[in-house]
Amino acid sequence: MPSACCGVPPAAEMAAPSIRATAIEGVLDISRIPFTDQRGHFLNLFRRSDWSDIWGDRPIEQVNLSHNVRRGTIRGMHLQRGNPPEVRLVTCVKGRVWDVAADLREASSTCGHWHGVELSADAGNSLLIPTGCAHGFQVLEPDSTLLYLHAAPYQPGDESGVRWNDPRLAVSWPLEAADLSERDRLLPLLEWVP
Repeated sequence: MPSACCGVPPAAEMAAPSIRATAIEGVLDISRIPFTDQRGHFLNLFRRSDWSDIWGDRPIEQVNLSHNVRRGTIRGMHLQRGNPPEVRLVTCVKGRVWDVAADLREASSTCGHWHGVELSADAGNSLLIPTGCAHGFQVLEPDSTLLYLHAAPYQPGDESGVRWNDPRLAVSWPLEAADLSERDRLLPLLEWVP
């Protein structure tokens, strides 16, 4: 086995991500195979050359880490409108979550539909959430942490969203809801989202 500088495997040993389209245009399920040896594993979360087809030439404007203590916690459904439009890549780096993207693009044939996938640190998978789709998640395992890459900076005036339990979306959350913020409880129902 070739040696690796600083514990990073040679690029030839890191497989490109597997990208699978979902029923919602632009929402992508992404899987990766970690490099594993006796020390543990190494996972390349983002390499521009592997992502050029889906990320384009967008910059990474912001990186967020969301740590969640309690099983059942729901965060979302959040949306950033504005210019530049927001695209997010969400990866669970500790624990497990049920991650959801909801299409809120009025001109989309799947407007009002959602896609959910379990993200876990063990699987090393991600969800790419395009412009116009809201994002939320539910914690499946205590002390779960998500890493977000954002193609646009957070702008408070562009903040929007839809309530997590909106009856028109009818997201199938796997657990009873816990620890919702006041902000998330007061998000509008789908018919009021601009």
